[in-house]
Amino acid sequence: MKYTQGSYIITEKMAIARNIYSFTISCPEVAEAAVPGQFVHIRAKGFTLRRPISICGIDKEKGTLRIVFEIRGQGTEEIAKLNKGDLIDMLAPLGHGFTVKPDAEKVILIGGGIGTPPMLPLAKIYGEKAAVISGFRNSSAAILQDDFKAAGAEVILCTDDGSAGIHGFVTQPLKELAEKGGISAVYACGPMPMLKGVAAICKENGIFCEISLEERMACGIGACLGCACRTKRNDEEYFAHVCKDGPVFNAEEVLW
Repeated sequence: MKYTQGSYIITEKMAIARNIYSFTISCPEVAEAAVPGQFVHIRAKGFTLRRPISICGIDKEKGTLRIVFEIRGQGTEEIAKLNKGDLIDMLAPLGHGFTVKPDAEKVILIGGGIGTPPMLPLAKIYGEKAAVISGFRNSSAAILQDDFKAAGAEVILCTDDGSAGIHGFVTQPLKELAEKGGISAVYACGPMPMLKGVAAICKENGIFCEISLEERMACGIGACLGCACRTKRNDEEYFAHVCKDGPVFNAEEVLW
């Protein structure tokens, strides 16, 4: 796993929803090495442990990465105070990313809440071959819908309260699409109950499925063993580490 630690310039900052921010970061060597599904580990001023944030955009020509994150505590609140022109201390790119299928005819990208950003690099790769199902608490929490449309993907929005799109969970439209057939792969990131439901539908319909697990991390490189999760390979159970073996796993390997 090739990664770099350094301080990089923030070239753009946007508030895209309440307590949700988008940073574009100039980091040519990181952007060159990054793949969809990986993450960055950011040091917040005054905190010892870094904060893991999914990669939302990779521009190898411009040498930039985009991250989108939500303020969930004091660490991410401190990171959100950074502005355009400031330096951000970053360890990246980290983790095992998604498996891109060049011959895929139709893929489904599923994001739940702040699990939506890592789906955008895949949408830009698959374009019109992708249908993006996003789930949020309500319409005000919805993010990146225009970005997915700009990538050429079909966009399906779900909200828990019915204030926008489909009133319900992302598993509802996924089940309908799976029953129609013709899906080459499903990729998902979000809360564990959502991922469990997605994995079950894909297994029932024989669809290749990869999921990105959200987990608290300390070191981010597999040294501290703090982000272990139960998985299986070759019919044997073992504890994988989300930061190094993941965050992306084949859905059938995860023991729910």
